[in-house]
Amino acid sequence: MKNSKLAQILLILTLSAIGAVSCTPSGNTNTTTTVTATPAPTPDTNAIVAEITKIENDFPRIIREKDGAAVRRVEADDVVIVYPDGSPGNKEQDIKDIEAGTITFDAWDISDMKVHVINNDTAVATFLITVTNGKIKAPDGRTQDISSTVCAANGKYRVIDTFARRNAQWQLVASGVTPLSKAAAEAAAASASPKASPGATASPATKASPAPKEAPTRRPPPPPASTP
Repeated sequence: MKNSKLAQILLILTLSAIGAVSCTPSGNTNTTTTVTATPAPTPDTNAIVAEITKIENDFPRIIREKDGAAVRRVEADDVVIVYPDGSPGNKEQDIKDIEAGTITFDAWDISDMKVHVINNDTAVATFLITVTNGKIKAPDGRTQDISSTVCAANGKYRVIDTFARRNAQWQLVASGVTPLSKAAAEAAAASASPKASPGATASPATKASPAPKEAPTRRPPPPPASTP
């Protein structure tokens, strides 16, 4: 009787084990997948800054030589432009103005240039331009001085340009040009000038060397709208 009871217990345990095995799905049931994010490539900041600066510095040549092909290459088809008078512009208008030779100037100087690299494909450039003896011809044939205090103090304008790398080429996708008031122009000039160390007094017989001018830069203001 005792052995019979033990046999029943062993039989139950054996059947339970068989049932457990038969209910276990075949194959690997581990469906957990670990996804490792691919890190974004580290931008070559120095190379990007150099390339954007080179593009900006080429605009005076583009204006002088009426190089519409360069504008077509550098500006994106969907570029968004805000001119100094607040009016919107586009690539077609820039090309038209450049090829028509509506802008002339003696000098187009750049200062306070900064290029902020956002990532490997996006960068923003800000800088100050100073136009000397700049003239622009309106559609009605009149000529406007864009270096006078009427347009901007001492011909100074603040520019912000946004670039995107498309098909391995940097293109301008947004640009805004703002004329500086006299106060803003003076503040910009003061911030760009080197400051003497506290307590240092310059020798009366020593004159400071004139600050060197940097290379000129980009697009001019648009021609003024004709007066009806």
